[in-house]
Amino acid sequence: DVYKRQGQEEGAEMLAGGGRAPGSTEGNYFQPTFFRGATADMRIAQEEIFGPFLTAIPFETEEEALAIANSVRYGLTAYIWTKDVTRAHRFAHGVEAGMIWVNSQNVRHLPTPFGGMKSSGIGRDGGDYSFDFYMETKNISIALGDHRIPRLGV
Repeated sequence: DVYKRQGQEEGAEMLAGGGRAPGSTEGNYFQPTFFRGATADMRIAQEEIFGPFLTAIPFETEEEALAIANSVRYGLTAYIWTKDVTRAHRFAHGVEAGMIWVNSQNVRHLPTPFGGMKSSGIGRDGGDYSFDFYMETKNISIALGDHRIPRLGV
């Protein structure tokens, strides 16, 4: 309810949803909610809202869209919908997000890296990336046998 009220108070127009999910009386179960007419500085556009909550922000150019996308302090995922594959590659390379889907929803092959950029997450998880994330590498060198240690310095 906080984000719904905040979006309306800041001037965005709620077009769908905005209430508790049918049959839910406890917890944070919310109907899919859609706001349009938001601006990049609104709270509903700046925070990671984990739920079915979509904020549409109008833009004129690809550069402006990229600036809006990168203006938030989070960067878990980005979804790019376009028929232009070249544009999709260009935007995907420019957007500051750890996981990017083009013309697809959140479909992930488990061995691929999972994690965000900026204030989203603390590294990568999934596949071989998990080894680096959950382990600390140590280098231990042991000299076996007698050997001369060269004198260094004065």
